[in-house]
Amino acid sequence: MKIAFYGSSLLSSYWNGAATYYRGLLSDLARRGYSITFYEPDAFDRQKHRDIEPPDWAEVKVYPATEEAMRGVVAEAAKADVVVKASGVGVFDNELLEGVTAASRPDAIRIFWDVDAPATLAELRESPDHPLHRTMPALDLVLTYGGGPPVIAAYEGFGARRCVPIYNACDPTTHHPVPADDRFGADLSFLGNRLPDREARVEQFFLEPARRLPNRKFLIGGNGWETRGMPSNVRHIGHVYTRDHNAFNTSPLAVLNIARDSMASTGYSPATRVFEAAGAGACLVTDAWIGLELFLKEGEEVLVARDGKDVADHVEALTLERARTIGDAARARIMAEHTYTRRGAEVDVILREEAAQKRERSVA
Repeated sequence: MKIAFYGSSLLSSYWNGAATYYRGLLSDLARRGYSITFYEPDAFDRQKHRDIEPPDWAEVKVYPATEEAMRGVVAEAAKADVVVKASGVGVFDNELLEGVTAASRPDAIRIFWDVDAPATLAELRESPDHPLHRTMPALDLVLTYGGGPPVIAAYEGFGARRCVPIYNACDPTTHHPVPADDRFGADLSFLGNRLPDREARVEQFFLEPARRLPNRKFLIGGNGWETRGMPSNVRHIGHVYTRDHNAFNTSPLAVLNIARDSMASTGYSPATRVFEAAGAGACLVTDAWIGLELFLKEGEEVLVARDGKDVADHVEALTLERARTIGDAARARIMAEHTYTRRGAEVDVILREEAAQKRERSVA
């Protein structure tokens, strides 16, 4: 089957946390025989900050961020058997959604793939004229980056025929243990862009512990933090390219995951960083959220913090030996249950089911 996928960027993770997710899933689907074309706009300086060049498992079409170019790539949806509009493209999102849905062939599988379901659902509740309300009846599937039962129920309440969470995972060919790198040495490291619904939690779970432990070293990576005041024992290194994520995760004593407000309140939404860190064998400390036990076991495969004091206590008590034990256990769990090979298999089954149902409906 031919897949036309309209997303933010496959080639760049710059201000684009979904890149690793797209790469892991789509490369696995390509290995299963799907022919994939990924459409991404030349926007937000992402093409200047590519992590990868166009891969051999997908055709990537980078189009100018103009209305004319957008209409041109929308028309190509008619060539595909599966048409996917992802959330958060960032340029002409509404026009892309309605455009590719209308341009798709009647026999094509139409999918909205939501990589930020809590935010999208909030928009749907607040905006009766949101274009997703209008296109929902024409969609065959809503797939989500996470969210579990609350997101499924909400989307079905808005009229989705079927909503299935396809969680983040680890690509062991990309994320794996590597030797430590002095550039990323610290007692606790955090990687994430500065976003409005994350900043307060970064203050609570990262900066407050840094103040509590002035003799410990803290490291923060990601865009936007350069203008934020930091304690003197916190070092900011800016954007960290995907090629350096393994070293970023294996070099400190522990790595911190902090969910955004909306993801934490919804639950069942592990960030890509969780699987990257676990895949590298890092000792992960995470804020608490509902559904964590589906992915990692507290106290054995991950350390869980309810507030900044918990984070500081974990760092202060952690030995190198215990950190390695937790990291090894996390890696074993992720490799057994949460790889993109498993996620790709889930999507493959779903697409084949939908294709069969379409054929049956057309015959009837």
